[in-house]
Amino acid sequence: MSERLPTSPAFWRSPLRGPRLTSLLGVVLLAGITVLFVTGLVSYAAYNPNLSPVNDKTPDKGLLGFYLFAWPTDPPWLYRLNQGTHVTLGIALIPVLLAKLWSVIPKLFELPPARSLGHALERLSLLVLVGSALFEFVTGVLNVQLDYVFPGSFYPLHFYGAWVFFAAFVAHAALKMPTVLRNIRRERGGETGELVAPRSDAPTSDPPTVSRRGALQFVGGSSLFLLATTVGQNFDGPLRRTAILAPHGGPEPGSGPGGFQINKTAAAVGVGADETSDEAWRLVVEGRRTVRLSRAQLHELPLYSAALPIACVEGWSTGDQWWRGVRLRDLAELAGYDRGREPDLFVESLQRAGSFRRAALRDNQVRDPRSLLALYVNGEPLTPDHGYPARIIVPAAPGVLNTKWVSRLTFGDL
Repeated sequence: MSERLPTSPAFWRSPLRGPRLTSLLGVVLLAGITVLFVTGLVSYAAYNPNLSPVNDKTPDKGLLGFYLFAWPTDPPWLYRLNQGTHVTLGIALIPVLLAKLWSVIPKLFELPPARSLGHALERLSLLVLVGSALFEFVTGVLNVQLDYVFPGSFYPLHFYGAWVFFAAFVAHAALKMPTVLRNIRRERGGETGELVAPRSDAPTSDPPTVSRRGALQFVGGSSLFLLATTVGQNFDGPLRRTAILAPHGGPEPGSGPGGFQINKTAAAVGVGADETSDEAWRLVVEGRRTVRLSRAQLHELPLYSAALPIACVEGWSTGDQWWRGVRLRDLAELAGYDRGREPDLFVESLQRAGSFRRAALRDNQVRDPRSLLALYVNGEPLTPDHGYPARIIVPAAPGVLNTKWVSRLTFGDL
């Protein structure tokens, strides 16, 4: 009867489980998760979270809320590369994570619970690691699929979960690394090359249905499949249609100058034609002085063009689009600031629903000559879903900071 319980070694009868398979999967996850954590921190920095409380979506972080650096504007594809790597790699690692969990699941039911202090620490780190790993990957996948079914905001949940996961990951890796390296080197027993003899009291395994090499090939093939059906979200053209498992940033964008991905439509965030019409809409520019500008008056200012992509936190991005509008630094000058001494910028949108109805930009982002209050894209006026009558476009900034349906710009120290 005891053999029917998960706490019995005889319950787990697959011959594929073993130290070598677990160690190989662990090494892959060690490299992959390190990249995920680093790109996650970089993504956190891209929001310029020190522009609090506007851009900070994870309040009360304490020591975890350190500010990394002012996010640069070069190269303009920096955030696109970072977030595309973070999301695509995270999805591709799912089969490796599941295989790793499958390989170590008997350890979760092992008795006695602790044979020594080191063993107790290993078991505790494993329990926290498994729970936090599942939490991070599940919330990450739900977020990139635009399924916000988890309680609360994704940002603090994923942020704090990442730190719990990484702490458990580092602790477990440190405890297990000597064993991992030893198991990878030792497919055969000792220095003599003889096979390791099985323990006489070890339970008899079921007959193998696939080799360990075949299992690794299956896991690797599954990861490659997820990679191939996700990575296309970072490109335009035919390759984007191969990203069948990736979010496409909202409804299909259609064709023409505005035929590129969007996240939220004007209707979805409550922006109507009655407040974006040329008769009704006015841009308020505040600073050392305040001016109100119609779209026609914005056209009287010098207009400039810049080829820039849009990259979203969910992992999708567009290729370069040609934007045309008024430079942010010219608007700062209009608000009373000297050229070369541009301040930070607080941006407000007409949208009523969703997050990032307000956003803040650093002075270096305002200063960049490619940072625009865009009026046109690809030679045509902005469409309503792309932010008509005016939107922000800044090189290398996350898509949510490229605010659409702009109503007010406030320059100053934030």
